[in-house]
Amino acid sequence: MAYSGEELAKDAKIGIQSARDIALKVHPGKITDEELEKEKGGSGLRYSFDIKVGSKTYEVGVDAVTGKVLENKREGKHPD
Repeated sequence: MAYSGEELAKDAKIGIQSARDIALKVHPGKITDEELEKEKGGSGLRYSFDIKVGSKTYEVGVDAVTGKVLENKREGKHPD
């Protein structure tokens, strides 16, 4: 499965599958969207996952170098 930002993967120390596992430990559910992006905070490179849990969707950001969870928030009515 391809994901947005895959061309940045060469700079990541954590692979997409490991990042998925970390994100799903935070919110067990179904990943509906995933991307690798340059973003402020942490190492500057993060995986971002939208995870659906029941009727709620959460955004979980995982640092692509350290594996640390950088973001964990519920998506509102108008997610960005």
